[in-house]
Amino acid sequence: MADGVSYVLWGSAGHAKVLASLIALRGGRVIALFDNNPNAKSSIEGVPLVGGHDNFVTWAQGGSLNSGLRGLVAIGGHTGLARVNIQKLFLDHGVLVEPIVHPDATLCATASLGAGTQVLARATVASEATLGDGCIVNHGAVVDHECVIGDGVHIAPGATLCGCITVERNVMIGAGSVVLPRVVIGASSVIGAGAVVTKDVPAGTTVVGNPARIIRQFKS
Repeated sequence: MADGVSYVLWGSAGHAKVLASLIALRGGRVIALFDNNPNAKSSIEGVPLVGGHDNFVTWAQGGSLNSGLRGLVAIGGHTGLARVNIQKLFLDHGVLVEPIVHPDATLCATASLGAGTQVLARATVASEATLGDGCIVNHGAVVDHECVIGDGVHIAPGATLCGCITVERNVMIGAGSVVLPRVVIGASSVIGAGAVVTKDVPAGTTVVGNPARIIRQFKS
């Protein structure tokens, strides 16, 4: 990713401030915010909140795009599918979507990051870890060696994923949680804050505690 470029962000709450600060550290700038919430306000001084989906399409088709404009999704939590879909909207309208890494993060040369994945300050992504599109590795989180992380996963501040873990798409891993080696976490699951996960987690479940136990399971 080249420094000194312009960005648009989707989402106008606290995570937008985090990404704007990171972009500024890289020498870039945010030129517009978008949000589907009709009551949303711009959280970044001097940056307009243009509107939601239809406003973005009008804005993009109206010639407002700069050459090389980048887009990031500033929506955290258990919203991975939304992040991935918004990134597709960006790409469909000529906005580039690339990973971004804080200069105070540690990213191993053999790790791989998907489009739009964000690695924030003091986070670590270790050897041969693979992250999909639209992931967030939040402040101080650790993704250890050979982990495979699906699209739209959010790893909250201070969480630790030990080696060789598989996390399927659209999972939320809570702050300060620990996932032990070689565990598989099924799609759309939620790992509660501070949980210690010692065995596989079925898809669509919420687990909490030490050791983690299931408290909720989605039934189709």
